[in-house]
Amino acid sequence: MINKLFIYGSLLQTDNEFGGYLKQNSKLYKQGKFKGKLYDIGEYPGAIFYPNGDYYVNGSIVQIDNPIETLKHIDNYEGFGDDQLQPNLFIRELLKIETKSGTEECWVYLYNYPTTQLRQIASGDYLSYIKA
Repeated sequence: MINKLFIYGSLLQTDNEFGGYLKQNSKLYKQGKFKGKLYDIGEYPGAIFYPNGDYYVNGSIVQIDNPIETLKHIDNYEGFGDDQLQPNLFIRELLKIETKSGTEECWVYLYNYPTTQLRQIASGDYLSYIKA
């Protein structure tokens, strides 16, 4: 199983329960990005994959210690899975993440609802956006 997860939003913040859990169960691997759009959903962001677009979503790749257990825990936070509200708020997919040294295949949680009423975070950088 792929043991890398690309995080771009609230999971980067280690002061929340799930960000802290992820920090304890993974290690920072590399910075990365993928072609897509990032949206402000309120308390957290949501990313959409747009492979032919001009925008990027920026974040970090973490290497997960126990991918099956850890991803199951994070799936609950992200509202992903058969036991979650349908359709899922986020879906977990494998994407190729661009890094300075090439591409890495990583799990990414992508927003699964319409974005027409949401504000785009044009910089693609959630932490910079919430500090502004």
